[in-house]
Amino acid sequence: MAKTSAAEHDHAPSRRAVLRAAAGAAGAAALAPKAFAQGAGPVAPPTTVSQPPRDFGPNGAPTTYFSDPDVVVVDPSFNGMVQVNSAIQRIWTGGLWVEGPAWSAQGRYLVWSDIPNNRQMRWIEDDGHVSVFRMPSNNSNGNSFDFQGRQLSCEHLTRRLVRYELDGSVTVLADNFGGKRLNSPNDVVQHPDGSYWFTDPPYGGQLYEGAPDAKGGPSNRAGRINPRLGQPPEIGAAVRQLPTQVYRLDPSGRLDVVIANDAVPDPNGLCFSPDYNRLYVASTGKGPGDEHAGGKGDIHVFDVAPDMKLANHQLFSNCMVDGVNCGPDGLRCDVDGNLWASSNAGRAVGYNGVTVWNPGGKLIGRIRLPEVCGNVCFGGPKRNRLFMAASQSIYAIYLSTQGAAPG
Repeated sequence: MAKTSAAEHDHAPSRRAVLRAAAGAAGAAALAPKAFAQGAGPVAPPTTVSQPPRDFGPNGAPTTYFSDPDVVVVDPSFNGMVQVNSAIQRIWTGGLWVEGPAWSAQGRYLVWSDIPNNRQMRWIEDDGHVSVFRMPSNNSNGNSFDFQGRQLSCEHLTRRLVRYELDGSVTVLADNFGGKRLNSPNDVVQHPDGSYWFTDPPYGGQLYEGAPDAKGGPSNRAGRINPRLGQPPEIGAAVRQLPTQVYRLDPSGRLDVVIANDAVPDPNGLCFSPDYNRLYVASTGKGPGDEHAGGKGDIHVFDVAPDMKLANHQLFSNCMVDGVNCGPDGLRCDVDGNLWASSNAGRAVGYNGVTVWNPGGKLIGRIRLPEVCGNVCFGGPKRNRLFMAASQSIYAIYLSTQGAAPG
């Protein structure tokens, strides 16, 4: 073993210095965005699956060199819908569970529900201002605007569907079927014939998003939960009486069941195809008080006959992507008939966001978000901007296509 001279020893780094330098290098490497460390390959922007995670905020690092890396093209047909140089933006955060985004074409604003906070929020397009729009909102969930520009809201707490009239009054459109109280209307769309179609799962029958049943009801069998706490005096006596179903409210006021529980359990989001000849319905998981297995996290499709009867029920998609169930919730169609579905993949990072399916049920694209996505809508003056309600935040991105229907 060679000996070290005195001169060499004087200039050799100490063991402590070597360890300190190594630790500093390791720390710097840990703090450096790995998305920018691509070896000898080209530099790439950060994505939602990057470590550390991508910053979607206005002060975050640039993410879009040509197209957003979290807009994933699965099939070449999706390229025509991607707007190059457009980035996913988080335009607001601060909710508890945001849902039901809807675009007012006349007001040029976005409204959505922050269900546990019992409020509706509004984002104004001209300056990006966000404020409380309605509070209390009766724990509203899904919102939409009809062809007359009137807002429709599905209220969990009061178990009803309402319409906000142009004169400022509120009309209760439906709160019972056959004398039995609805469960908790979830999502609503209008048909050109003037009818409203809405889903009625049981998700409002819980403390976080509404009020549980009174003692002995399906979501409060033991009666240990007091559904009256923190509520107006008229709340707390309701008990779930109906199965989960999809309804059609005729312009005459008649309410009909169009999809029964055994066909699509726990129906959630719904939308029509651009020609209104097909109805898509998302089936989600088991809800509070369900005595059946609940939905499987898939999407169903029906043909709509001229007499408004549904036929030819088919499974549109099981929403499995790379072995991950991208559980659907809110649905919207674009003008070409492609279906845009919110995705709840839980802790499967990189699969939450939006899945896009062509009319044949083939996955053609995805939008990855850092939060579970509950609902989507098209908006903006040209209806070419997709708004995504995801857990605590609202995200948006411009597209090269348009939404097929208002609201």
